[in-house]
Amino acid sequence: MGTTARDERRQTLPGHVYTDPAWFDAEMARVFRAMWVVVARGDEIAAPGDFLVREIAGDSLILVRGQDGRVRAFHNVCRHRGTRLCLGEGGHAAGSLQCPYHAWTYDLTGRLIGAPHMDEVEGFRRDDHPLHPVACETWGGLLFVHTGRDPAPLASQLGGLPARFAPWGLEDLRLVRRETYHVKANWKLIVQNYNECLHCPVIHPMLNRMHHYLGAENVPTTGTYCGGAMGFREGVETLSTDGRRRRAYLPGLRAAERARVDYFAIYPNLLLTLHPDYVMTVTIRPRSPLETDLVADFLFHPEEIAKPDFVFEDAVAFWDGTNREDWAISEQSQLGIASRAYTPGPYSAREAQLWEFDQWVVGKVDRSTDDIS
Repeated sequence: MGTTARDERRQTLPGHVYTDPAWFDAEMARVFRAMWVVVARGDEIAAPGDFLVREIAGDSLILVRGQDGRVRAFHNVCRHRGTRLCLGEGGHAAGSLQCPYHAWTYDLTGRLIGAPHMDEVEGFRRDDHPLHPVACETWGGLLFVHTGRDPAPLASQLGGLPARFAPWGLEDLRLVRRETYHVKANWKLIVQNYNECLHCPVIHPMLNRMHHYLGAENVPTTGTYCGGAMGFREGVETLSTDGRRRRAYLPGLRAAERARVDYFAIYPNLLLTLHPDYVMTVTIRPRSPLETDLVADFLFHPEEIAKPDFVFEDAVAFWDGTNREDWAISEQSQLGIASRAYTPGPYSAREAQLWEFDQWVVGKVDRSTDDIS
């Protein structure tokens, strides 16, 4: 794994940062296994016994809702001989999780309640062999996990974002449509693309009719997020196929919030786009240095969903088209960066957030690899 010196000339990063498996492994260890990451929506496991299986930075995790209503997370590893307990993406457990190999059984709090043939083993205690827990918290209807040891609370990573986004009432919104994408590009290129609109006049003709591409008002970048807001062009009410708003404003919004879209990248894997009448989240799931899975969720207020004339297709169609434009150009960037001819290029003054994101990643990764685990 090569080193990456910080460059005050504000250039893009060397190619190996986007292609080298060793660098990618270091990112997984020092970013994705060292921070709170989004894995799902809480309402995906609404009833006691509902569970999901998610892979984060090489770790297979089980998220299950207990009889007490709490969601807990565990490593998907039996304490007997290491077999994965749950296959697939999820399901429903009738009060317990059982290993398919030798039937070791765990309740929904992770406690071992059944271990065939172990009673004859001297000194064996079921209480000594619970599932390995993983920290799990909820914010805005989203489930976050942290696979590191003794993590600080999620609130310390989110900082002032919960207060900023409180008017949108994220926890009250409900999923109406999910779109999934497989992109042949490094996860960092997805984040970088999201955080600038200089490409909008060229890549996004529809989006460019809604916003002025130089109209962003960004907040200061922190160690856990970056972002800002963009107002609408005259006559535009929201981001839809024609700029019309076909739904009521989200009930908590004030006048200023009704006249803009907030765009925030919450490190490391959540893109949060807040409109006057709906919200889109994109969850980033890196697969390799060259591949990334993306999950786009479209969230609406339940009072709107209940209306007989409720429509959402205009919002989904707008963003599905725009997102595909972004993913396609990200793949072109990946191909170019992988070329032997690629060398770092200069950032403009309007690409400060991208450079700051680069330096954040470099600061996490570019040091001795001895502590990678």
